[in-house]
Amino acid sequence: MTGSVSRRAFLGLAAGAFATLAAGGLSACGAAGSGSTLINVSYDPTREFYEAYNRLFTAWWGQGHGQQGVEVIQSHGGSGKQALEVANGLNADVVTLALAPDIDSLANEGLIASDWQSRLPNESSPYTSTIVFVVRRGNPLGIRDWADLAADGVGVIAPNPKTSGGARWNYLAAWAWAERQFPNEGQVKDYMRKLYGNVLVLDSGARASTTTFVENGQGDVLVSWENEAYLSVRDNPDGFEIVTPPVSILAQPPVSVVDESVDAHGTREVATAYLEHLYSTEAQRLCGENFYRPVDEDVLAEFSGTFPSLELATIDDFGGWAQAKRDHFDEGGTFDEINGG
Repeated sequence: MTGSVSRRAFLGLAAGAFATLAAGGLSACGAAGSGSTLINVSYDPTREFYEAYNRLFTAWWGQGHGQQGVEVIQSHGGSGKQALEVANGLNADVVTLALAPDIDSLANEGLIASDWQSRLPNESSPYTSTIVFVVRRGNPLGIRDWADLAADGVGVIAPNPKTSGGARWNYLAAWAWAERQFPNEGQVKDYMRKLYGNVLVLDSGARASTTTFVENGQGDVLVSWENEAYLSVRDNPDGFEIVTPPVSILAQPPVSVVDESVDAHGTREVATAYLEHLYSTEAQRLCGENFYRPVDEDVLAEFSGTFPSLELATIDDFGGWAQAKRDHFDEGGTFDEINGG
């Protein structure tokens, strides 16, 4: 359902930020004008999940709050870009982003409490994912592992780690595999240089990369969020298939209320409930149905036939996000180095 921003939200949005909100796919769920309005600023591939979750949450909230309904408006884009828009004035009540550093950047701006990651279970990550490959039906190039992505003549589609949270998970998954294969960092960098030398298009976000591969027909392989890969195959069963490499990374997309906004709007109670309810059994099942890995172990077990087992590196293997960001993604880091930046 397409909606318009409420007058309260509109007045709080900078003109440029509102343009981004609209361009990023503005949608709303709930009864406008009957209670609270929440704006959820999220990253690219969560559109379908949060459209379903918003219906679940608004129905649940209405059962306990009578006429005090809630309308949820969502915005999507590359995770880093979305965080920047919030910092620049996009009036989010909650952020549901791809990376902890994107939320940390808002805490550094004073918009979110510094202890945000301890306020919800599992370091405020209500679901996890990993990185897999999407190839064209029949896998004509026989792509099976990360080594194949650096082979001559392979066209890779992947988003840009400078703007996309998913792209940073992609990069770190490839690096984690390479560290297991090569004895020194120079060889790891050589591999990464070949891999990114094969990337035909560095889109700004994960969903844009899916569009480039699936709809525009470019490339031989898409490096993708697992949930995004499943959606591509579900919607195009005769066109694509998933290849799960034996080594990838545990991706933990985090969530937080935006403290400054919810206190200004009087929406802290409903915004907090919106995020807490993500951990409910019914919402965890919805995660699995939308191809995110539930953090509830019992619910995850219900989807054992969906999610294959694989060796998962973690962000701790890179010294945590602060160090990983400095080493790989800040100006002059290894991503710039391998791309000639």
